Amino acid sequence: MFETVLIANRGEIALRVLRACRELGVRTAVVYSAADADSAAVRLADQAIRIGPASSRRSYLNAAAIVEAARQVGAQAVHPGYGFLSEDADFAEICADNGLTFIGPPPAVMAALADKSSARALMSRAGLPLSPGSVAPVPTAAAAAEVAEAVGYPVIVKAAAGGGGRGMTVVRTPGELRRAYTRTRAAAQAAFGDDRVYVERYLTEARHVEVQVLCDSHGNGVHLGTRDCSVQRRHQKLVEEAPAPALPAAVLDTIAETALRGALDVGFVGAGTLEFLVDAEEQFHFLEINCRIQVEHPVTEMVTGIDLVHEQLHIAAGVPLRWRQEEIRLRGVAVECRVNTEDPERGFTPTPGRLERFTPPGGPFTRVDTHASAGCVIGPWYDSLLAKVVVWAPDRESALNRLERALDEFDVAGPGVHTTIPFVRRVLDDAAFRKGRYTTGLVDRLLGVPGGPPAQRPTSTPAPRSASAATPEVTHRRTR
Repeated sequence: MFETVLIANRGEIALRVLRACRELGVRTAVVYSAADADSAAVRLADQAIRIGPASSRRSYLNAAAIVEAARQVGAQAVHPGYGFLSEDADFAEICADNGLTFIGPPPAVMAALADKSSARALMSRAGLPLSPGSVAPVPTAAAAAEVAEAVGYPVIVKAAAGGGGRGMTVVRTPGELRRAYTRTRAAAQAAFGDDRVYVERYLTEARHVEVQVLCDSHGNGVHLGTRDCSVQRRHQKLVEEAPAPALPAAVLDTIAETALRGALDVGFVGAGTLEFLVDAEEQFHFLEINCRIQVEHPVTEMVTGIDLVHEQLHIAAGVPLRWRQEEIRLRGVAVECRVNTEDPERGFTPTPGRLERFTPPGGPFTRVDTHASAGCVIGPWYDSLLAKVVVWAPDRESALNRLERALDEFDVAGPGVHTTIPFVRRVLDDAAFRKGRYTTGLVDRLLGVPGGPPAQRPTSTPAPRSASAATPEVTHRRTR
């Protein structure tokens, strides 16, 4: 095992990795920006190295500064967390060139898989089913129109180098395509430095189901079951659960086994996630592979009892996989909701500010991953994720009830600060969601977005909600 690991991230994932290292007897060093000087990760790490100002481009995306920090503290490995440089093959190669173990797949594998178009081609060769569309990038709007005509509208134009829900545009009619193609290419160039895009059929009433895999450098691999991540806004997830509900066990097993086969076929190493869309006929289609730990990894940990960050560290240290597939057992149901500092009533606009009160929930089988505390400032520079509330119960209905109880207890308040808690409550009250028969169209339906599926009323009247957006201080607590 490593003696010292440098954590090249911030927020709750930096704390998550730090705690795993401590449990394994590994010294920790964290990098931080000027905005994070008083963060919990900085306070708890064995060493902390300031690498730049608040701007992520000059701090958490500054590969040279991160590698220099690792050399200063004598780290043998770098854990990138998620976001920032976590799927940057160039950064992984820079680490290798400087004698540092990048905790993730080898640079060449990451380069091939981080490119969504390349990943589609590799997974197609491995026998995984794809959504109808182009495998290679489409070089012109005319070529995109040919693909769209062949597969049928609606389609989605995607950045080949995209990630985190960015670089995607849904196109519903031929008249929208040229403008959407041009806009998506420009956005991809600005966000990723790569304007290549591809086109695939957009499944409007699909489930977003993903599979967690662990693969070592000795050719061994296991899958840890499925997660459902269909509750999304702007292609970014809000609620996740494991295992995926309301699908036959045989379908879930086939998806999981297919995912593991694909990961092993392309030489994946580490903890990764293969994502699929499942259509109304329960046919599944490969979407993408994530070469990092996922935000929603706790739900898999809750139903398997396996610490995924521990496994990442062991795999990166060259230890053969410590689990066989027959040893993986899924028990009960886990549900996670993301608490973001955003205002759902204004299109999920971020609402940074100082938290005057912050009391997360507790209780049996309730886990809260957060970096926040009362008095801290949630700035405008980074992702708006404030906390993740994760619960476990023997069955899904009990897990949903436990999550509702936990959200009732969550007290977050600050001038101008809003969170997604009220909207998550709407999701939990939705009849289709309660039955486990929801799709990626759920959020649009709840928001009344044109073209979304018709609204379904809950079977029972929800308890009264507190909080008026008109008050200057917003507190998210349910009143009874």
